[in-house]
Amino acid sequence: MAVHWMLIEIGAPFETVLVDLASGGQQTAAYRRLNPAGRVPTLVVDGSAHGESAALLMLLAERHPEAALMPAPGSADRATWLEIMIQLANTLLPAMRDWFYADTDGEPIGADAVRSLARRRIETAWDHLDRRLSSSQSHLVSDRLSTADFLAIMLMRWARNMPRPATTWPNLSAYIERVTQRPSFIEVNRREGLANWPMSLDLPEQDGR
Repeated sequence: MAVHWMLIEIGAPFETVLVDLASGGQQTAAYRRLNPAGRVPTLVVDGSAHGESAALLMLLAERHPEAALMPAPGSADRATWLEIMIQLANTLLPAMRDWFYADTDGEPIGADAVRSLARRRIETAWDHLDRRLSSSQSHLVSDRLSTADFLAIMLMRWARNMPRPATTWPNLSAYIERVTQRPSFIEVNRREGLANWPMSLDLPEQDGR
């Protein structure tokens, strides 16, 4: 979702090819030739296929500087941006994987313990991000939309059915309401047929991850 959303925000021409995860489309030989890990998304740029959502967001920001979706090298916000991107990619993404796939990635007998640890890591990350937004800044990096917001909002959406979703943190809730009003977010929901989130988003209810 994050990469698709950012492409829409940038306004760059692109072609979307949907992968049916329910039927194992990401495990076909044709798809694995593009992405040997069998994961989504895959972005083909100049004839070469690339994966990993965080890396793709950074690549797109670099290729489209006119969109100003990352701080310039040497700028005051550059270090903060790098820190948040790595935190989301190294801490939250793996914890989300553990939460959703504890029963299948490892031994089922230990799934509850894995999921419990994942929940603590996810909620600690929400604590950290909520504090970052407590200074009344509108986005994760200063007051400008950046790649960090695309990735963070996607992960917050993934957590919508967890025991304590991200919307229960006051600053995160206000941030989510603000960022998800962007026309590009509404459009990516429409294109992907995603269910309402947050509930204030005026979209028809559909099944979606």
